[in-house]
Amino acid sequence: MRSEALVLYFTLLQIAGAGFPEDSEPISISHGNYTKQYPAFVGHKPGRNNTQRHKLDIQLIVIMNRTLYIAARDHIYTVDTETANGNEIFFSKKMTWKSRQADVDTCRMKGKHKDECHNFIRVLLQQNDDTLFVCGTNAFNPSCRTYKMDSLEALGEEISGMARCPYDAKHANVALFADGKLYSATVTDFLAIDAVIYRSLGDSPTLRTVKHDSKWLKEPYFVQAVDYGDFIYFFFREIAMEYNTMGKVVFPRVARVCKNDRGGSPRVLEKQWTSFLKSRLNCSIPGDSHFYFNILQAVTDVIHINGRDVVMATFSTPYNSIPGSAVCAYDMAEVAHTFTGRFKEQKSPDSTWTPFPEERVPKPRPGSCAGTSSMERYKVSNEFPDDTLNFIKMHPLMDEAVPSIAHRPWFLKTMVRLYMKGFIKPTVQVLDIKLVLQNNS
Repeated sequence: MRSEALVLYFTLLQIAGAGFPEDSEPISISHGNYTKQYPAFVGHKPGRNNTQRHKLDIQLIVIMNRTLYIAARDHIYTVDTETANGNEIFFSKKMTWKSRQADVDTCRMKGKHKDECHNFIRVLLQQNDDTLFVCGTNAFNPSCRTYKMDSLEALGEEISGMARCPYDAKHANVALFADGKLYSATVTDFLAIDAVIYRSLGDSPTLRTVKHDSKWLKEPYFVQAVDYGDFIYFFFREIAMEYNTMGKVVFPRVARVCKNDRGGSPRVLEKQWTSFLKSRLNCSIPGDSHFYFNILQAVTDVIHINGRDVVMATFSTPYNSIPGSAVCAYDMAEVAHTFTGRFKEQKSPDSTWTPFPEERVPKPRPGSCAGTSSMERYKVSNEFPDDTLNFIKMHPLMDEAVPSIAHRPWFLKTMVRLYMKGFIKPTVQVLDIKLVLQNNS
């Protein structure tokens, strides 16, 4: 009986493997050892004693105005790559921002390890032509500052980083500036219970997603934010409430908000988004039964390819599933079109999610931007009728998923524990995409 079971097990494995198409052949492969031929950054300044090694805990690497900024634990470094000497790249400037002892003591008192009670720089953005906007975890008391880009000299007063920066460096977050306003996606509390998509600074009202409402966000892991047209798009993965009867099923999502959103009325959605909508991203192998890659790992900025504005995304399967990774591409026009489709609803806590009848959707259409052609009567969002605001509060999820270009992955790697973690931006040809793979075996 045991031998029969083993035969059946290996037969099923063969069937599972046969269900995948052939893996795509890359143009070239560079193994990890290949990078050793290049100089490395280890946190040293030219001309100093370089035998000492520092724990960098690098959080972000950003290129702005031909300067490389490295955000790490308690420090930001600027690097001129022309200063590379042999096997090492040196920094040209270093800004130190350590947590105050009182914040460290409070962090330790709340049960955090001493290695967690530092200031991990998690937001590093160009706010304007000569100013950096920087936020750090600050020993689980997030804070933000501004600095001169050229000298890293501090400017102005420190402000709260709540809803702009995570408390814990292990929590995913994204942020960008658009039209002088900061859009951020993170968690707002020490326990990481309240996930939020948030707008602050600038001359528009501060707005956020509805608090503690699993229809809006359910344990999201934020991956990317993109400024495109009249909207800010957020890419993330989260627990799918429409599949809550099947346990914790994770879906990749794209959500959007209008840049001119000013919140709802004093009765409904006051100081909250009136334009928040979200949809599933479909990255799957077609067939009688689609095989989905649901764990969103990385997303590019918008790339112009063959007349299309496109984002490319890497996905993997869950860790307890058949191992595999894929790259799917999405046309931004198709993403926008999905948000004009049907909404999804759950009529009762125990019922399945179904499409909402189009004829019952209130007018003006929920999720639209004030002042657009369909919203000419409403110059600002807080003038929307209560029916529209109540609908969007209860129905943020679209029924249709965003299809990938060609309805299949552009690149596949299956049956091995290699996960595509991100992209290296191409420097010559847009289609010459470089992938970073990580072995999770």
